[in-house]
Amino acid sequence: MKNFIFQNTTRLIFGKGMISELHKQIPQGKSIMVTFGGGSVKQNGVYDQVIEALKGHNYVEFWGIEPNPTVETLRKAIDLGKSKNVDFIIAVGGGSVVDGTKLIAAGLKYDGDAWDIVKKGYADDSVPFAAILTLPATGSEMNEGAVISRTETVEKYAFTNTFPQFSILDPISTFTLPDFQIACGIADTFVHVMEQYLTVCGQSRVMDRWAEGILSTLIEIAPEIRKNKQDYDLMADFMLSATMALNGFIAMGVKQDWVTHMIGHEVTALHGITHGQTLAIILPATMSVLREQKKDKILQYGERVWQVTSGSEEERIELTIKKTEDFFRSLGLATRLSELNVGDDSIAEVERRFNERGVAFGEAGNVTGTVAAQILRAAK
Repeated sequence: MKNFIFQNTTRLIFGKGMISELHKQIPQGKSIMVTFGGGSVKQNGVYDQVIEALKGHNYVEFWGIEPNPTVETLRKAIDLGKSKNVDFIIAVGGGSVVDGTKLIAAGLKYDGDAWDIVKKGYADDSVPFAAILTLPATGSEMNEGAVISRTETVEKYAFTNTFPQFSILDPISTFTLPDFQIACGIADTFVHVMEQYLTVCGQSRVMDRWAEGILSTLIEIAPEIRKNKQDYDLMADFMLSATMALNGFIAMGVKQDWVTHMIGHEVTALHGITHGQTLAIILPATMSVLREQKKDKILQYGERVWQVTSGSEEERIELTIKKTEDFFRSLGLATRLSELNVGDDSIAEVERRFNERGVAFGEAGNVTGTVAAQILRAAK
């Protein structure tokens, strides 16, 4: 296991009715901005609960943070926040709202254009913020990362800010989510785990077992959620799995990959395809192209998670990749680029962008633009 320093400062407030705890968590005397997405929180009752908890506080609302939040929209929120002297933000919605809020929080402390922060890769300063999560997927409610798009240049990059001070998760708020959003959230959570797990063997028994536990939980609950997404215990397990998948716990002391995500971000930037959907297409292809490099871990994953124990090593690897793809297919997601009309021109553009930036992703630092193109071709 590698050396590491770990600290997660987010207070997690979890369970039925826990949005009512909001009024106890907000620091007194703050000028607050509450950020929202497209309005689903008014249909599921979350908005009313938040407004009730904000009684007596000075706040302004900002609406319209998109899935794949854009810097163009977030600039407007930053301007509003500066005009109102906002010094605390509450994100109410899914991971995109939380991601966007992280850039707003940083932008309120920055004199230049917010895109500078994204391109730099991290924020130097930030106003404090918190989250009320309604869509499990990104883990942004308990980590320091965010991914922001720029429509003007068709780009999408990740950056880091700081952790939310607290996050409130009530599984009841997920009961009205569309099936497609739930499917993408499960896929995103699954691939978050795989990016930290599917590297090399023998690093940490503890991290491996935690990761495998989350993967097995998702596989178990996914078909049950498709039958009944208003089962509280199922949605609680889904919500907590998404948080635990990317809050640093399973990353301690181990190598990480992130190839699937980096390629997926480019596909989303070019075509606007939902993030979790891109991951469902690219992960099996990543496993296939990098099968020799990841052989031992694929075999371990196949045995422990999918109970693939018979046949030659190559046969077990093939079956494990197939079971992974079949799982995404069972969620109702596409698993091939051709299903979403992504063709050779897009593959060439991703290759060009990777090579132009001089990047090389993966646990071995060997996934250049050329290898990314091989993965995308395998995903056709």
